[in-house]
Amino acid sequence: MRRQLAGALTLLLLTSGCAVAQRANGTAPAPVEPTTVLPTAVAPAQPEGLDGTAGAPGPQVCTAITRALTTRLEHPVTAKPNAWNDGGLPSMDLCTLLVDGRPVTIGVSALPSRPDSLVRLMRDAGGVESLPELGPEALIGESRLVFHADGHAVRVTPAGGIDLGTPDGISRATAVAIAEAARDAAPRSLRPARQVDETCQLSNAAAERFVRAQVRLRRDYRVKGALTCIWGTADATVSIVEAFDQKTIPEAEQIPPPGFAPLGDPGYYLPQTPELVFRQGRRVVRVTALTDPPQPVSLDTLTTLVDPMLPLFLR
Repeated sequence: MRRQLAGALTLLLLTSGCAVAQRANGTAPAPVEPTTVLPTAVAPAQPEGLDGTAGAPGPQVCTAITRALTTRLEHPVTAKPNAWNDGGLPSMDLCTLLVDGRPVTIGVSALPSRPDSLVRLMRDAGGVESLPELGPEALIGESRLVFHADGHAVRVTPAGGIDLGTPDGISRATAVAIAEAARDAAPRSLRPARQVDETCQLSNAAAERFVRAQVRLRRDYRVKGALTCIWGTADATVSIVEAFDQKTIPEAEQIPPPGFAPLGDPGYYLPQTPELVFRQGRRVVRVTALTDPPQPVSLDTLTTLVDPMLPLFLR
């Protein structure tokens, strides 16, 4: 019995030793990466009202193509009188075309396009296909189409999509016709890269520290007195956009709700945009910062960007 117990104990120890050795010599399990929210690096949501009814005057594609499209499509085509901008990558000069009353937004990249600009502009477009009518790199999806014109990226976005049968949608043939007209008009509608407002200069140094370079793009202007400031390079953009008398903050209604920011009444921080939005009296102010490749942007970084202008917004 003693010999049997000793033998069983020896076998158990040897087996345990082998098992330990196998675990020690085996491949270590991959470490669990922490969850990190990365922005999309395409464009943040636009503030309410920036749709061409108010914005910056000056050259734009939409007003340049209405007459030719009215003749070609045999439908009334008009354009809203003003342009505006987003703070995406690439940052776009935007305008609104009305095709038989259906809104179509046309965007032209404010800086020359990069090799991946069209692909990034088509993220989440649905069913993306090539569009040889507009060049070897042109793409079309359910919600938009993109192509190059004179070295800049162009995006055509109907409010109701393309070939979806929605009230605000348009057919593929109409979308291509609009794109062809925009391609011809874009070279003579390009705006200078630098459009500067003195008030935005307050945050210029902070913006250049974020982009780690001298900015190549400036888009500063006022919409009904509210200030828009955009700084950009090919790899990063910063935007600070003020709006007056907005009844709601749509970002606050997202699910899950955004975290509160210690600024404004109230203020919110959305890391996935990344965006800081806050209300102060009549004003709603949005601060965004994007990089390519996408990187997390902290609340402290966004606060630092807007801090030099806070006396203006908090007065």
